[in-house]
Amino acid sequence: MVSKAKGYRGRRSKLFRYAKDARMKAQVWATRDRKTRKRNFRGLWITRINAACRAEGITYSRLMEGLKKASIAINRKMLADLAVADEVAFQQIVARGAAALKAA
Repeated sequence: MVSKAKGYRGRRSKLFRYAKDARMKAQVWATRDRKTRKRNFRGLWITRINAACRAEGITYSRLMEGLKKASIAINRKMLADLAVADEVAFQQIVARGAAALKAA
C-alpha cells in the first residue's frame, strides 16, 4: 500500500496507516470524478451544439426535437464534433431537423 502512495508528500507516503487512508480516499475521489467527467463532457457537447445551431437560427431543444421527428439518431458527442469540424454536414442535419419540425 505504501508503494502506491509513493508520490504523496510527508507522512502520507512514509507511514502505512496514513498511506492506506490517503490511497483509499484517492480511490473514492477517482470513482466520483470519472462520473463527473462524463457529466462535464455532456454539458460541453450541448453547449457546442447550442452555439452552432443558434448560428443557424434554431435553438438546441428545437433541433433535438426535429431530429427525433426526422428519425435521425445521432448522439451529442458526434453532433458536437460535426458542429466544430464539419460545418456543412452540421448545416444539412439542422436543415433536415428544421424541415421535420415544419412538416409536423
